[in-house]
This record gives sequence, C-alpha cells and structure tokens, in this order.
Amino acid sequence: MPGPAVGNLLADAAPPAQGERFDVLLSHKGLVIERIVSTSKIASQPYVQEQDEWVVLLKGSATLDVAGGHVALGEGDYLFLPSRTPHTVLTVSDGAMWLAIHLHPGPSV
Repeated sequence: MPGPAVGNLLADAAPPAQGERFDVLLSHKGLVIERIVSTSKIASQPYVQEQDEWVVLLKGSATLDVAGGHVALGEGDYLFLPSRTPHTVLTVSDGAMWLAIHLHPGPSV
C-alpha cells in the first residue's frame, strides 16, 4: 500500500508573468483546497461562486471588493465568502500567496 501523499505549499511558488495561478492541492468529496499565486499584473475579474470559500493570504497584500465594500488583507488575514457573494481582487502585491478552501454543496443527509 502506498504511503501518504506529501506535498510542499512553498514549492514552485514563483508568481506567473501576469495574472494568477491556481494549484489544486486536494480535491475530496465536496472539499477543494487550492494555492493561488498572484502577480501584481492582474485583470480584476468578478467572481460569484456557488460554493462557500474561506481564504487566507499567506504572503503579500491585497485589496478586494466584497459585495460592494473594500476589504484590505495583509499576511495572515483570512476571509469567509459565503456562496453567491460577489467579490473581485482589485489589487494584489507581486508574489502574493493564498490558500483557498472551497466547500461545494453536496447532497443533504
């Protein structure tokens, strides 16, 4: 039987030339955990997702528009975004690293 899968959150963490890179670290049942690495050259794209999302900024700084209000995040700050909450990353520092946990709706028990 193979051993547990071991990864490293900091491996291959260089930012892309522009935009953001989304790396899925775990996808299990209704749970998706991803690392997001950002460059300061982003196109502000609005998101309205069907799943709940909890995100923590591990490195860097960012400003988001969340449901019409500005939210400033620094290293270690986290934010819960309930499903269908409109949000847009307005600015982000080069090399910012996020950890996002998505809770997709599943069948009720």
